[in-house]
Amino acid sequence: MTGAEPIDIAEAEALLAAEGAEFYSLMARAGAVRERHKGRSVTLCGILNAKSGRCPEDCAFCAQSAHHRSGAPIYPLVSSDRIVERAHEVEGMGAREYSIVTAGSSVRSDREIGEICEALGRLQSEGRMLRCASLGTLPEKTLARLRDAGLTNYHHNLETARSYFPSVCSTHDYEDDVDTVRRAKSAGLEVCSGGIFGLGESPAQRVELAVTLRELDVDSIPLNFLNPIPGTPLEGQNDLTPLDCLKIVAVYRLMMPAKDIYVCGGRELNLRDLQSWIFMAGANGMMVGNYLTTRGREHTLDLTMIRDLGLTVRPLGAPA
Repeated sequence: MTGAEPIDIAEAEALLAAEGAEFYSLMARAGAVRERHKGRSVTLCGILNAKSGRCPEDCAFCAQSAHHRSGAPIYPLVSSDRIVERAHEVEGMGAREYSIVTAGSSVRSDREIGEICEALGRLQSEGRMLRCASLGTLPEKTLARLRDAGLTNYHHNLETARSYFPSVCSTHDYEDDVDTVRRAKSAGLEVCSGGIFGLGESPAQRVELAVTLRELDVDSIPLNFLNPIPGTPLEGQNDLTPLDCLKIVAVYRLMMPAKDIYVCGGRELNLRDLQSWIFMAGANGMMVGNYLTTRGREHTLDLTMIRDLGLTVRPLGAPA
């Protein structure tokens, strides 16, 4: 098994049920495929919650939805100075990629887009970090404006399988998100799109999401695991075990052997003492620092973990 050919749906569903010796064989197989395609380096990314709260969408997992009472912070778009300052902070943690994230369906204000473009231009002039943004369902004209200002990547998660999405969100259609991914690719941007697991979806729906991402040919796939937030409809949800999470990572690696796969939100809560296994399971990247409304662990622990595994952090400016 060379790892050159993606596995099919039937095998992916079977592997999500792997136990005992089959589970350990899956880890070894996925880790070997990761090393074949991505070597022994780990790409780190960091984010800024640049505009928080009052989102009109009703996503059941989200602390920033105006439909829920989570107590999440509420504030308008931060200044370009703060956007640049945070970039330098995550750069100091070893991050090669940096994303500006805003709550809401879309950033429609010309003033806000201008503020973000100003920050992108300043970061582009430094010429090292990859510059990403997650600003909702933008038209291609706005995406092109951001690209011209210095944006290199666009992030827009599909969150879950098309067949399960109505159970998670009722305020927009799944195709709106798919179209946003297509527009970002059409605008010449690298696209980062994945989902969140543990929402109540079935194993088959976890594979269904992977198939959609594979068909869209996204460039990188962030895998998040539910951190149930008090005040949201999913506050009592607790479906995942650490082994479930690792099997998801491994199956996504085997379904998309050459893609960048990041482990992001919910890592600490759901993987617990098995966080270091994400690389054996096939991930070649992870998020460091804090998340949107929850805290991550101290980045020095992540850097030590990577070194202890005999891996290296992909440096700034290194080719993809």
